[in-house]
Amino acid sequence: MKVIKRDGHVVDYYPEKIKNAIEKANMEVSEEDQVSSTQIKNIIKYIERLDKKRMLVEDIQDIIELKLMSIGKYALAKKYITYRYTRELVRKSNTTDLAIKELIDGESEYWNTENSNKNAKVVTTQRDYLAGITSTDITRRFLLPEDIVKAHDEGIIHFHDADYFAQNALHNCDLINLEDMLQNGTNINGVMIEKPHRFLTAMTIATQLITAVSSSQYGGATISLTHLAPFVRDSYHYYLKRHQSRGLSKELCEKFAKEDLSKEITDGVQTFQYQINSMTTTNGQAPFLSVCMYLGETEEYKEELALMIEEVLKQRIEGMKNEKGFYITPAFPKLLYVLEEDNIHEGSKYYYLTKLAAECTAKRMVPDYISEKMMKKLKVDKNGNGQCYPCMGCRSFLTPYVDENGKPKYYGRFNQGVVTINLVDVALSSEQDMDQFWKIFEERLDMCHRALKIRHKRLSYATSDVAPILWQHGALARLKKGESIHDLLHGGYSTISLGYAGLYECVKYMTGKSHTDSEEGKPFGLAIMQKMVDRCNQWKAEENIDYSVYGSPIESTTYKFAKCLKDRFGVIQGITDKDYITNSYHVPVFEEIDAFSKLKLESEFQQLSPGGAISYVETPNLSNNLDVVMEVIQFIYDNIMYAELNTKSDYCQECGFTGEILIDDDLEWYCPNCGNRDHDKLNVARRTCGYIGTNFWNKGRTQEIKERVIHIDNKDAEESL
Repeated sequence: MKVIKRDGHVVDYYPEKIKNAIEKANMEVSEEDQVSSTQIKNIIKYIERLDKKRMLVEDIQDIIELKLMSIGKYALAKKYITYRYTRELVRKSNTTDLAIKELIDGESEYWNTENSNKNAKVVTTQRDYLAGITSTDITRRFLLPEDIVKAHDEGIIHFHDADYFAQNALHNCDLINLEDMLQNGTNINGVMIEKPHRFLTAMTIATQLITAVSSSQYGGATISLTHLAPFVRDSYHYYLKRHQSRGLSKELCEKFAKEDLSKEITDGVQTFQYQINSMTTTNGQAPFLSVCMYLGETEEYKEELALMIEEVLKQRIEGMKNEKGFYITPAFPKLLYVLEEDNIHEGSKYYYLTKLAAECTAKRMVPDYISEKMMKKLKVDKNGNGQCYPCMGCRSFLTPYVDENGKPKYYGRFNQGVVTINLVDVALSSEQDMDQFWKIFEERLDMCHRALKIRHKRLSYATSDVAPILWQHGALARLKKGESIHDLLHGGYSTISLGYAGLYECVKYMTGKSHTDSEEGKPFGLAIMQKMVDRCNQWKAEENIDYSVYGSPIESTTYKFAKCLKDRFGVIQGITDKDYITNSYHVPVFEEIDAFSKLKLESEFQQLSPGGAISYVETPNLSNNLDVVMEVIQFIYDNIMYAELNTKSDYCQECGFTGEILIDDDLEWYCPNCGNRDHDKLNVARRTCGYIGTNFWNKGRTQEIKERVIHIDNKDAEESL
């Protein structure tokens, strides 16, 4: 008998290969589930008695599986199926070699545009990508079941960050407990870092801690300026004491101390900004850092915090110099400004800071805004108290948590990871049958749940030794050496995220309406969101793991999902006819809608996305129209928990043009003044997934950026307001 292999080659039949394959599966099941050598011989004899001249190798393997099940060896059959699948992946491993070659050669559009904050030409970034290719290969072949890999490949779901999944110790994003590390001391690479006594020292140490923490995870991280405020006071007392030793009057001592402190705050903020943007983590990038500016976090050090916020905003307005010496918009850190009663109303004590924030937003796209009023309505702890706290990185929010002392706790907590469901695929698979839609939706949610449990289980194997900076030295915990992190994964201390994408296209296909339509579209969209919330609550109650619905950023996955949808369903007008799908619950970028209607509508969906959400309005250059910016900020405070304004801030190094760099019909960036198309000589900053991207994007995301409509007309802004 001859055997036809998968590549079409015809080879001789060798019964020993069947025997070896079954025996390997045999070794991985309990004794009662094993087959005897006689039973193996009988299976081989059955195949040979078919007396075929030729057989496909797949047919032989199908027969083996059926025979194992017919004699009641279901566990063994399952192991054999797994073995068969693993062998198939091994045969496909040459795709890993190709990916490595494309990366090193710089020939791949995918690698060159995979992340708009990474430069794939740089060796440190390449090193991270090389490790990621290996991790992805291991993840696909050994760590995930076949159906989840298949669903990921077909764009039905997205198993995020497979390039880091092989290491069981890596988590997604967090709120760094900088207060603990600075006040109680910490340790970096075996070197003790004691409590600093000056603001400048604290800022320098903070950047080192942030880089070390970011190197031990793969997502974004957030710190609070509040944790640095005590060191401002320490520096003031240092200067005051020094001037007092000179025998000066009290008035002069205080005057000179304040002047010295002002200079140190300027130097400290500048040091922080330079180091965050120039230091590189082991991920081959600057730390994906957000900085929270929340006056309500402290009463004792509020004045010191206000001084810091003012300086951070002033320096961000100025920007950072590019290689030509021109001030441009830096990508990091992202700034989070909390709107509250003390800073939102004209005449309130810190209103001047909000006006400064508006100027900064108009020129540099940050800060983004969190409404304390709205957040306290949505984030209520078990004691019935509304809470306000920053997101982890760009948009991932923790759920309310009260510690054993009855106090709210957020810094030192983290997210375990994300799996995203493609809502568009659910809709198209149902062929507009509502009963089928909800049935398929349930099945896909079950698949996401299984994938999330795999993420959770893998992380649960980690001990504190794998990342001492995180688990032993205060960033996230103070565990003992060798202690498991298992308890931190339960009871609501950390979250794990059910992501979603393409709500607009899903609703549009099923109802014929956008989810902005109040009669049909919006109710259906809200029902989809509520279903995900309900399932997360169910899983949480059953497993004591804090599942949470998360509006996925999908910076590059939007392109992948769009391509997969075209492959599976063809081009459907208004649904799959673009190279991207819409992020999370957002109104599609091409839909005409004013800023206030957009924010109001999206606030209803944002509250059903507790694990992470962000809304935005697209604007022209508003640097000369700050009253409009302030109107939008006020509206955010009164109507939505978390939102941002996307302004434009570009520069052409060839001609010095400082207007908006444009995109042509072929999705190529160019300077409208001189025609320059050299990416290395164009400084373009665009918001693409919560963060500001500066290294350009794939074709799908570029098309999405090109098609964004303006939500505020600069010419008529004041009248429309």
